[in-house]
Amino acid sequence: MDTEASPGSPPYGPGTGRSVPEAEPGLVERWRSGGGELVELLSQVRERSGGLAAFRLGSAPTVLVTDPQAVQHVLARHPERYVKRSHRARVLIGDGVLAATGTAWKQQRRLLQSQFTGTGMRRYEQRITEAARTTAGRWAGYARTGQTFDVGQEMRRFALDAIWRSLTGHPLDDGTERELAAVAAVATALPTLPADATDAVAADLARIDAVARHAIEAARSGAAGPDGPGLLHVLIDAAAERPEYTDRLIRDELVTLLVAGHETTATTLTWLYLLLDRHPAAREQALAAGGEGSAERRQAIQALVHETLRLYPSAWILPRHATEDDTLAGYTVEAGTDLLICPYLTHRDPELWPDPEHFDPRRFLIPDGRPSHPGAYFPFGIGPRACLGLQFALRESTVLLEHLLPVHTPAFHSTPTKAVYGITVRPDGPTPATLVPPGSSSNGR
Repeated sequence: MDTEASPGSPPYGPGTGRSVPEAEPGLVERWRSGGGELVELLSQVRERSGGLAAFRLGSAPTVLVTDPQAVQHVLARHPERYVKRSHRARVLIGDGVLAATGTAWKQQRRLLQSQFTGTGMRRYEQRITEAARTTAGRWAGYARTGQTFDVGQEMRRFALDAIWRSLTGHPLDDGTERELAAVAAVATALPTLPADATDAVAADLARIDAVARHAIEAARSGAAGPDGPGLLHVLIDAAAERPEYTDRLIRDELVTLLVAGHETTATTLTWLYLLLDRHPAAREQALAAGGEGSAERRQAIQALVHETLRLYPSAWILPRHATEDDTLAGYTVEAGTDLLICPYLTHRDPELWPDPEHFDPRRFLIPDGRPSHPGAYFPFGIGPRACLGLQFALRESTVLLEHLLPVHTPAFHSTPTKAVYGITVRPDGPTPATLVPPGSSSNGR
């Protein structure tokens, strides 16, 4: 299952000169006339045509890629043949590392890489822990007063605090939090904006720019926060030796790290709590694994996070563009073809993941519980353009859950009925809740 093509996928081997199998004629037209989500079209293409299928959304041919070996070929083995042309969030993040390409991307990624692995990550451990403690303190207050709060907003507030401390050395203050609400507003609006349009979000972008400018000026003045210098100081120090690090590029990297460092984590944690509301036994199983602070407990909590990311990956779709002719899964892909790699659908393939719609964290705890092929599970991407902040996101999620899960259980007053497929997959609607003691029924609806 892990090392061979899934049933229905084309054979691997030398190029055959054959074109990628076409999706059912009329499928795109019926989807357009029905006004459905893109994910609905892609799901039908995958179900009917397998892990590699061609269809046409615009003038250029498009190939959907969900087969693990094809995913690895495109993202990890031959990224120079399949490139990112533009990022959907460029209006917001400018030329930050997520949107950069070519030599500029390589230089920017090299500078940041060391900050998110090994020694670099250890610099931010205490800052993440302090953000988690702050959130735990707020939740203790909600528990005492019975106050209703929004779980999604709380997760966003925590994740923003963690990345802001890591960037600047300062805890998140109320004023900065209010201004940075503009980040979520722009991110939500982006999927409906015309290409390069900024008028509709100009006011929000101005608020974000003002926060970034103030943070850069404070860091440049040498005023380190109580936690010491942060990632922003790394960017400013780079500007002393590398002229490409203008104030604009530093702003773009700062905003990129803010977006990537909190929006996806907040969304993952919100989904996790919604899933635990429907599957309370998963919480109890995680807490039964070892004592507080044990490696077994941490592993079980990480399994909750990984299973949530399987169902709702940080990036649900990864667009690429073929720059040259290639052979993919035994079929010819011509230069100029657009490819849509879809972790969301790969993670829900029943040939890879038995009972894929079921939330079962044990997949990540038991031997052979999950497919071993790297192209079968890639919520942060794989290959050289995989998310830089993978370890940061997993660490902050785990630390927060270690603080909250043993003490508090949200009882949701209502829950979203569907998902929104934008830059991330997010719940469509608010998540109001009150806190009940551990072991109480959380489903009070």
